[in-house]
Amino acid sequence: MNSRLKTLARFSAALTFVICLAGGLWILASVGFDHDGNAVETGIGLYFIGKAFFVGPMLLVAAEQ
Repeated sequence: MNSRLKTLARFSAALTFVICLAGGLWILASVGFDHDGNAVETGIGLYFIGKAFFVGPMLLVAAEQ
C-alpha cells in the first residue's frame, strides 16, 4: 500500500474515533446523564461511545496491514 493511502487510512481511523466519541458524549450530555425515562437516549449515547472504541482501532489495524 502506498504511503499516501496509508496516511489517509490512519487519519480516517482517528477521525472516526473522535467523531463517534464526541457524538456519544454529546448525546449523553444532552440527556443530562439521567436514567429517569431516558433509557433509550442513554443507550444510544453509550452505543456511540462503545462504537468509537471498536471501530476506530479496527480501522487503524486495517490501515497498518
